[in-house]
Amino acid sequence: MKIDHEKIVMELNKDLDISKESVEKILEKAKKLKGLNYNEALILLKVEDNELLDKVFETAKYVKDEIYGKRLVLFAPLYVSNVCNNECLYCAFRKSNKDILRNTLTMEQIKKDAEALIDQGHKRVLLVSGEGLGKKALEYTLDALKAIYSVKNKNGNIRRINVNIAALEVEDYKRLKEANIGTYQLFQETYHRETYKYMHQSGSKSDYDYHLGAMDRAMEGGIDDIGIGVLFGLYDYKYEMMALFQHIKHLEDKFGFGPHTISVPRLEPATGSDVASNPPYPVTDIEFKKIISILRITVPYTGIILSTRENAETRREAFNLGISQISAGSKSSPGGYSSKESSEQFSLGDHRTLHEVIEDIVDFGFVPSFCTGCYRLGRVGADFMDLAKPGAIKAHCYPNAIFSFSEYLEDFADDNLKNKGNQLIKNMIKKEIKKNKVKENIKELLEKIREGKRDVYV
Repeated sequence: MKIDHEKIVMELNKDLDISKESVEKILEKAKKLKGLNYNEALILLKVEDNELLDKVFETAKYVKDEIYGKRLVLFAPLYVSNVCNNECLYCAFRKSNKDILRNTLTMEQIKKDAEALIDQGHKRVLLVSGEGLGKKALEYTLDALKAIYSVKNKNGNIRRINVNIAALEVEDYKRLKEANIGTYQLFQETYHRETYKYMHQSGSKSDYDYHLGAMDRAMEGGIDDIGIGVLFGLYDYKYEMMALFQHIKHLEDKFGFGPHTISVPRLEPATGSDVASNPPYPVTDIEFKKIISILRITVPYTGIILSTRENAETRREAFNLGISQISAGSKSSPGGYSSKESSEQFSLGDHRTLHEVIEDIVDFGFVPSFCTGCYRLGRVGADFMDLAKPGAIKAHCYPNAIFSFSEYLEDFADDNLKNKGNQLIKNMIKKEIKKNKVKENIKELLEKIREGKRDVYV
């Protein structure tokens, strides 16, 4: 895998037709839900006119609604260690930072954090670890996966664990696959080589090419679902987007399908980091909306993840533009859900509880989803894309979103949210489910959930 730096620079400096007619033609093509090519995405990136930007946002909303509908998948990160051997200038966990308290959780502590998340109502977590455990890292991760999956509490358990850990070799990825993980995430942070070199001054992560090749090795190791991303603010967002599209195309050409998810974090303040507090290339809110919208339009079937780095208002605006997954009730410190013994990786923008976030989502007219059905039925990787591209996500994901949300309402919601949530479910069945047979099946399974059945999916 190689990013063609010269091509990106040449394209960004090229005069392009960004007239109203040109942009509207591209947006009409986007509404056919087949994505855009490299040049068309570049034209949209160059749009600065507010009227045209509004049309880009409207098109992203259309594409999001047509493919994903009004639902949002929820998860929480579970940090297990903030010990790290890397010197990444934007991160509080970097090796030389003496201003934070370090901690690597024991398996019992990991279970306590998992139990705390289950007690909130979570069913999906992202396991995150600093890169300071050396050769023991993989074994520790495999043990942590077993520990989290082992926790059962009342009606709750964690049904899917995604993993964000250091780049590995093919054989290591094979072992991760065997450990029943969901998506393997690893962000390039910045695709600009010189910026990468400056920001990653030492440690294993400082090897740009090895880090960039991680997704090739993961897919060669049999991992079907991968998640990539950029830490926006380290370098020019237009460059990062074009490099991101190169990475996606490489994976599609080599493996037949691209990433399952793309994450779009912006730099937020981090303890002991001047870079995090003063981003070299700050991304405005309008530019951030533009990033999300162009991703949704260009790669319409790829999930887009928004973290609790962003505040509640920004997250609300992003729901319609293309975001399909959000974290909620998050902590970015090891043991953060069951104790306060270690430091966070970065400052959070949204401090609300899971219950508060869910109520806000319901008030916004979206169904919160904890669904893990596709993953457990093997609808992943190329199989998921084959399912998604005919526009069938709604046919499977709406019912499963409704089921997992109904479970949450029965087990964790107060009376006010339960009433609002059940009314939303009724409205969704009426308006969004077209086939009467599917409607009846949903109603039958909802009754079983009310009677105590759990882990329902189709």
